[in-house]
Amino acid sequence: MTQRGLRLLFVVAGAIVFVDTVFYSAVVPLLPTLSRELHLSKASAGVLTAGYALGTLAGSIPGGILAERAGPRVTLYTGLALMGASSLAFGLLENVVLLDGARFIQGVGGACTWSGSLAWLIAEVPPARRGSTIGGALAAAIGGALFGPVVGTLAHALGRGPVFSAVVLVAAGLAVAVAILPAPTPPTVPPERVPFLRQVRRPGIALGMWLVALPAIASGTINVLAPLRLGDLGAGAAGIGATFLIAAGIEAAMSPAVGHVSDRRGRMLPLRIGLAGASVSLLLFTLPGSAVALAAVIVLTTVALGTFWAPAMAMLSDLAESHGMSQGYVFALINLAWAAGQVTGAGGGGALAKATGDGVPFAIAAALCALTLGLLVVRPAATRLRSGYGPRWRAASERSEAQQALGDRPRHL
Repeated sequence: MTQRGLRLLFVVAGAIVFVDTVFYSAVVPLLPTLSRELHLSKASAGVLTAGYALGTLAGSIPGGILAERAGPRVTLYTGLALMGASSLAFGLLENVVLLDGARFIQGVGGACTWSGSLAWLIAEVPPARRGSTIGGALAAAIGGALFGPVVGTLAHALGRGPVFSAVVLVAAGLAVAVAILPAPTPPTVPPERVPFLRQVRRPGIALGMWLVALPAIASGTINVLAPLRLGDLGAGAAGIGATFLIAAGIEAAMSPAVGHVSDRRGRMLPLRIGLAGASVSLLLFTLPGSAVALAAVIVLTTVALGTFWAPAMAMLSDLAESHGMSQGYVFALINLAWAAGQVTGAGGGGALAKATGDGVPFAIAAALCALTLGLLVVRPAATRLRSGYGPRWRAASERSEAQQALGDRPRHL
């Protein structure tokens, strides 16, 4: 793919994940209002929040298979169609069960859009730049999470119908942009089709999936309990939206830099820093007695968790390619890990908080971070994953470097 084509692909992929996360996170400021209007408990609010992740969980493997067999373009068309239809339904429906269903379908669409866009993008860049490329794409996604609460606040003021109905037009515009993209570059080494269970049993793959699932568990818990607790402390929809806006803004700004560091210094350095920070900040969640202090804790925790995504995803992509997996299948595993974590954090965290109080789910999340950090420190051999790359990865890396030298692929997006 030419440099111009790669830049266009990066812009379109970034726009798609941006829009996807906008309407994933737009529900956050609406939770207190929906809870009052529909008489939702914390557990029910957790189910509503987790509906998207449940859909992603169900759609992760089919989305990866679709990306591998039908290609990323068809996968993106499918995801955009589901995104538009489900967002329209969420804007118009008033029954909580139907709203849960709309969020579920939106999550299935998200599994397709993420698998299609990121698998396409990663297949076009050399392995040595995966971290920074994923970090750049994640910055767009986090920007969507940043803008999502603003959209949710707008929907609170104007009504869900007008705001969420606009997604149909946005999805149609993105589908047109996908149609004009250059054709994907065929893989130099055809991927091997290895049974799913054999892949996830590999220690490196399992560790990478856990490092995607862990921050998803913590952020899922935050997405349910933080807005409700802020509301209890007197914050309105605007204040809740502002808290998540600031947190996502900082996370988006640092994501490309974190990916770059993981390319230059190894995937585990930023992961260890994030694990240490999250282990402490998660324990502070129930201590603040004011909305402002709690907002500061939420921002700190979100920033710590934000250091996980790009290194963990790049590590999974590196390792999976070394085992002969396609990038579409890689992002199926990433979607699966993220969704499982979100379901556990949002659904389980809400239910556990209802039974025991908010402190218990956050203490468990902090303990998981601390135990994972301890594992990576005590058993450093398990973290030297790059040394385990097989000949397929080395051959692919050498080919990428040769293609760069010949001008076939750009060095920078």
